[in-house]
Amino acid sequence: MTHFDTLETRSDDERAADLARSLPEQIARAQSASGYVESLAGVDATAIRSAGDLVGLPVLRKSELSRAQSESAPFGGFTAKPAAGFAHIFQSPGPIYEPGGVDHDWWRMGRFLHAAGIGQGDIVHNCFGYHLTPAGMIFENGARAVGAAVLPAGTGQTELQVNAARDIGCTAYAGTPDYLKVILDKADEMGVTLKISKAAVGGGALFPSLRQEYADRGITCLQSYATADLGNIAYESPAMEGMIVDEHVIVEIVTPGTGTPVAPGEVGEVVVTSLNPDYALIRFATGDLSAVLPGVSPCGRTNMRIKGWMGRADQTTKIKGMFVRPEQVAALVDKHDEIVKARVIASRQGEMDTMTVQIESPGGDDMSYAKSVVEVLKLKGAIEVVAPGSLPKDGLVIEDQRVYD
Repeated sequence: MTHFDTLETRSDDERAADLARSLPEQIARAQSASGYVESLAGVDATAIRSAGDLVGLPVLRKSELSRAQSESAPFGGFTAKPAAGFAHIFQSPGPIYEPGGVDHDWWRMGRFLHAAGIGQGDIVHNCFGYHLTPAGMIFENGARAVGAAVLPAGTGQTELQVNAARDIGCTAYAGTPDYLKVILDKADEMGVTLKISKAAVGGGALFPSLRQEYADRGITCLQSYATADLGNIAYESPAMEGMIVDEHVIVEIVTPGTGTPVAPGEVGEVVVTSLNPDYALIRFATGDLSAVLPGVSPCGRTNMRIKGWMGRADQTTKIKGMFVRPEQVAALVDKHDEIVKARVIASRQGEMDTMTVQIESPGGDDMSYAKSVVEVLKLKGAIEVVAPGSLPKDGLVIEDQRVYD
């Protein structure tokens, strides 16, 4: 397979030289944005020419971004142009607002789709959401970059989705790892044969057993690591050895809660600097854990590799493709006077994510609690009401019981 562009096969020296030119420009661009007036004050942009030079700069965390946005809506002063200058404005839980563009591969997802073998002649069954959150548009923009057509399906109404995929002749899937199984199982139930042979997934862990199930069905499934703020960060290639870092971001692995790099190969928090000129995020802390994978991918792509998503540096947890944050659990408790505390448990049933919300309360209405869970956490979950004092006193409000190996 040919590569997406020549950036993927640069030598270390070529990549370093290109970065030495582009990174100072990005730092200077950030300094012109009001959101960085304090944090980058006094920094000599011309001296920031490599990932190592970034270490002395402060880390930007989601909580700081959210606070800045509350003071200077909608983007907190971190963008290079006003909100009306972007094609889209998205809202993620928090809320946090993100800009979106429609320029060629603005989110850099085309590189991943190309690696997954998706291109001209393909029709992508896009099951990422299009409502408020950007994932649907991120993948649609990537499909446009590789010349593929898109069925903007989202989730729900599975029988209609199966019929559409059959009638249109969808050849590829984009969405969370486990939702493809929902579609395939419904197709089997309906006696429908689909043409999907490629899958580009994200927004949740791709468990080996599920990838193998897809392989047994003749579907090659690769995963990417992306966020609403940054777009694509890293992606799998057909070599399936770790994830290759995208060519327009710089990834550091640091000790959680700090900006200090860990030793090579150690697990730490993923901190990303984006080279997107429209939205200069400098040392943005994702809250995700990963580690550098040594060596170069056998596929010929030469950039740094990471081991993929290895959990959260904090208790924020991705369930069914959506982040659940400790502050949301606190908001759920505050919504009902009788609730003492609550605990969200993420687990798996078969190949599907499940969420159970344990609520310490002397009583209460399960239906009312379930409605509040959907309103606050944006997900449906099983409700377990337990007596006050029953939940563990270990400081956890979100417990991830899923096994990732």
